[in-house]
Amino acid sequence: MATTYEKESKLLQQIAPLVENDLPGVEVLAIELMTPTRFCVYVDHPAGVDHALCKQVTDSLRDFLREYTIDVSSPGIERPVRKPQHFANVVGRKVALRTAAPVDGRSKFKGEVKEAGTEALTVSIDGADVDIPYEAIVRGNLIDER
Repeated sequence: MATTYEKESKLLQQIAPLVENDLPGVEVLAIELMTPTRFCVYVDHPAGVDHALCKQVTDSLRDFLREYTIDVSSPGIERPVRKPQHFANVVGRKVALRTAAPVDGRSKFKGEVKEAGTEALTVSIDGADVDIPYEAIVRGNLIDER
């Protein structure tokens, strides 16, 4: 039986190209399963995310409404970060990460992104640098530092 993260990954692989092709400029940042029959699509657009854009994203996912209730959301202040480019854009900022399997004996991390390489990112946690492979990350969000 597939894990929640495997289901999210499969949905992301199906949904991101569909939405990004239908709506130029829209980036699908993440998909999160809220329940087995409900998911949230986090999207961003250079001009911002408003109600009209959320409706357009929902319309482009019409076929998924047979199986799922769909929420569409802007990234918000604790923006999802999952892809190498997302991490490259937030070097110097704090993130909260979760990995599918332990890395250095743990699967939850909070720290500052020091470097975003091609295969892994380096996060400084309590003064120690930890390298985390992108493929291990199942959740990642900016930490609001206001």
